[in-house]
Amino acid sequence: MDAPTRLPTLFLSHGSPMLAVEDSPAGRFLDGLGRQLPWPRAVVVVSAHFMTDRPMVGGHIQPHTVHDFGGFPEPLYQIRYPAPGAPDLAEQIAQRLADAGLNPRVRENHGLDHGVWVPMLRMYPDADVPVVPVSVMPHGDAAQHFALGQALAPLRDEGVLVIGSGGFVHNLGDLDWKHPQAALAPWAQEFGDWMHTMLAAHDWPALLDWQQRAPHAQHAHPTVEHLMPLFVALGAAGDTPSVRAIHRSHQLGSLALDAFAFD
Repeated sequence: MDAPTRLPTLFLSHGSPMLAVEDSPAGRFLDGLGRQLPWPRAVVVVSAHFMTDRPMVGGHIQPHTVHDFGGFPEPLYQIRYPAPGAPDLAEQIAQRLADAGLNPRVRENHGLDHGVWVPMLRMYPDADVPVVPVSVMPHGDAAQHFALGQALAPLRDEGVLVIGSGGFVHNLGDLDWKHPQAALAPWAQEFGDWMHTMLAAHDWPALLDWQQRAPHAQHAHPTVEHLMPLFVALGAAGDTPSVRAIHRSHQLGSLALDAFAFD
């Protein structure tokens, strides 16, 4: 039996829940992404909307679809993403995290929040790939999430796709709801350009210190949970990954939807 193909790790911006159904550059990008990758035996999604004080891993055998948002059109609440879970894989992940000293826990009844099912619905619409959600720690920093990713790195050689699902620029208070196609705000552009430059340069020390070094860091991320999945994906890619920017678009003036592959 052939060994599984080594998979990249991904950082995806999941944007508004409307990304699940709307025709947009980011949606069309996700529609094609699953077909471009080797078929995974499972997907681990580290979601900005699964927030805990220590790493937690969803271990449900058939996780339910969570509609963790309000004020959107009713059809969005009718969507179900019935992908199976992978309890055995969840236990293995928890053991890897424990071996790394990260004090994880498996949450047996955890469902799939929209940070998980929105990109999965676009990438794997038949819901035929097992999904394991993993949490971020909103009080943790980039280095802690990078270490979490490092503990997940062996999964790449086991046919498991690791996705960090968050937002490249995510300040809900600054969104221009009246002008969805507004140009990207200069402060968001400057933050994004700095991140792209540091990633292309493999300047991990600068990236891990992004809150102090990146321009407009606090403005781009008043809370950090939407950027932390990027550092998990980066850590999970191994010691010297290549960095590929695979998508760049935005909505609502400042919601940057950039995506990266690390391999």
